[in-house]
Amino acid sequence: MGNSALKAHLETAQKTGVFQLTGKGLSEFPEDLQKLASNLRTIDLSNNKIEVLPPLMGKFFVLKSLALNHNKLTALPEELCKLKKLEALHLNSNQLTQLPAAFGQLAALKTLSLSGNKLRTVPIQLCSLRQLDVVDLSRNQIQSVPDTVGELQAIELNLNQNQISQISSQISYCPRLKVLRLEENCLELSVLPQSILSDSQISLLAVEGNLFEIKKLRELDGYDKYMERFTATKKKFA
Repeated sequence: MGNSALKAHLETAQKTGVFQLTGKGLSEFPEDLQKLASNLRTIDLSNNKIEVLPPLMGKFFVLKSLALNHNKLTALPEELCKLKKLEALHLNSNQLTQLPAAFGQLAALKTLSLSGNKLRTVPIQLCSLRQLDVVDLSRNQIQSVPDTVGELQAIELNLNQNQISQISSQISYCPRLKVLRLEENCLELSVLPQSILSDSQISLLAVEGNLFEIKKLRELDGYDKYMERFTATKKKFA
């Protein structure tokens, strides 16, 4: 892509606060963007070939939404964690194996999409994010859900299409968790904590495509309590 095309996009972005350049085969983050660091609220560089985000990412103090779906990122810079206004981060279909240590400092983050990466665990940093509403960790390589998950503030957690065979009963104590998606994993019915049914806030539990028949779930203690929550939620949105 030529300089003149990039310049035109930059001029538009200066007026709108939105920079969108998708599917252009970019191999690196456009460094010229830092000239607009003080007024960009949205950056979308999805469907490119970006492998590395530069440390200058930390300069975009007013950024609210960052999308880099379908790139080639293997890691994120610690500087990204300085973006205190960031509310939405979309990083689906990259090659991330972990999150920066300081990721929990993204205090405004509400939506996090990390579907189709190479995460092997539910990142503990997510438990520090008090505003988090929706977390998508589907299509990764997660094998177990650890005790720390009980601290998670999210309303919806998507863990579909992982390799999960163990899940901590602490997930029942997530204070705001209403939707838990665990479809197409490696769960036996015996390892699914019954407290999810009897004692949690969860009103939509999606577990199709695991190592048990769904009708067996209905025989578990606590299923009636779960169905009460499920029906009440359905009525609320009907």
